[in-house]
Amino acid sequence: MQHSPTSRLRRGFTLLELLVVVVIIGLLASLVGPRYFGQIGKSNVTVARDQIDSFVKALDGYRLDVGAYPTTEQGLGALTVRPEGTEKWNGPYLSKAPPADPWGRPYHYKSPGEHGDYDLFTYGADGQPGGTGENVDVTSWESAPVTKPQ
Repeated sequence: MQHSPTSRLRRGFTLLELLVVVVIIGLLASLVGPRYFGQIGKSNVTVARDQIDSFVKALDGYRLDVGAYPTTEQGLGALTVRPEGTEKWNGPYLSKAPPADPWGRPYHYKSPGEHGDYDLFTYGADGQPGGTGENVDVTSWESAPVTKPQ
């Protein structure tokens, strides 16, 4: 029984050919994956930094109108809802309620702060003080870290 050249094409791929393709895809994923997921962490830190910058501008507007920053008890909510006993409040200073940080936790706000009139910060992905990379603390009193080009 002879096989025509076209019958080989109709049979499909051999197991060896499929394994070679799977190995190649696995190698490519192992090279690209870490770089891709590293960028996601950096983007969360950038989002947190941008949100804190937005809060700083809103807090400064609040202070110009009211004469002081919101207390720790009033928190960032004072930027969207008039606190009781606040006469010169001319808000809202944010278009919507302050969002959680990119990792789903509320931002920390203390007034008076240890680093200035107030402290506004998030502990990063791990939720613990200190850290590097995605776990870095993002604060209102420190400037953006310098990143080295890759």
